[in-house]
Amino acid sequence: MNILIFGIGGVGGYFGGKLAQAGFDVTMIARGKHLEAIKENGLEVESINGNFKVKPKLATDNLAEVPTPDLVILGVKSWQIQEVAKQLKPIISAETMILPLQNGANNVEKLLEIIPKKNVLAGLCHIVSFVEKPGKIKHASFEPRITFGEIENSNSERIQQLRSVFDKAEITNFNPENIQLEIWKKFLFITTISGL
Repeated sequence: MNILIFGIGGVGGYFGGKLAQAGFDVTMIARGKHLEAIKENGLEVESINGNFKVKPKLATDNLAEVPTPDLVILGVKSWQIQEVAKQLKPIISAETMILPLQNGANNVEKLLEIIPKKNVLAGLCHIVSFVEKPGKIKHASFEPRITFGEIENSNSERIQQLRSVFDKAEITNFNPENIQLEIWKKFLFITTISGL
């Protein structure tokens, strides 16, 4: 499976690193000194669950170099989704899955303005992690988890495939009966904590 991680911050860096460690063909989109460090030395992850280092199949800031992905995980900020979606549109196929993991309740809707519905999944994650320095992600707390599903909540074949991909990468994952409910629960949690 060709996996594209768009944005190698705390979220994209940790989960992309785990997928690369599991042997999947992972391309990482990064920029600046962070990209330079990953190209030169690989991506280092310091984690409460054990440290590791990976060399992605490709690290770049140029989407023209990227092979058509089977899965795209969006590790950018919510306000960047639409611009990223426009960049992704020429390189995806009819089978490409795009999984947003941002905080917020309307990330799917932002994607659907640009990307066909058949390509879009709904998702969120739980993790406390950040870029400590160029080329290094620090996972500081919280047991990392990806929650994901089809927009209409069906237990499709590709959802089952994605579950096996995350299982192989030893990423705790959850496919709920109602993904929208989980997104709103996370959104309310974040807004409460941020307010405090």
